Amino acid sequence: MKETRVKVWFDGGCPLCQREIAAMKRLDRGGRIRFVDVSQDGPADCPVERSELLARFHAEEDGEVLDGAAAFAAMWRAIRVLRPLGLLARNRAVLAALEWLYRRFLKVRPALQKLVS
Repeated sequence: MKETRVKVWFDGGCPLCQREIAAMKRLDRGGRIRFVDVSQDGPADCPVERSELLARFHAEEDGEVLDGAAAFAAMWRAIRVLRPLGLLARNRAVLAALEWLYRRFLKVRPALQKLVS
């Protein structure tokens, strides 16, 4: 059995999220990520409220719950082809820039969701 390194909670009701997660699943050839759809109910084993999971991207890496750009970076580190990006995001300045971009994305996310649905 393959070792799961990262758990990712995602909004399966979001068309953008569905596409993003489908791409990540294809790239996760090592099966190192456990993807959890929280669009229906929040999982019982999650330390974060469902409303928070739906509002921002969350992941758990090595027992630590991360959100926003840090969560994306954790997911990238688990995927061989994206690992260099995830490692680069361990740099505080890089992670801060990614978080700034992620916050800007969240503002336009509703409009983008309407475009892809």
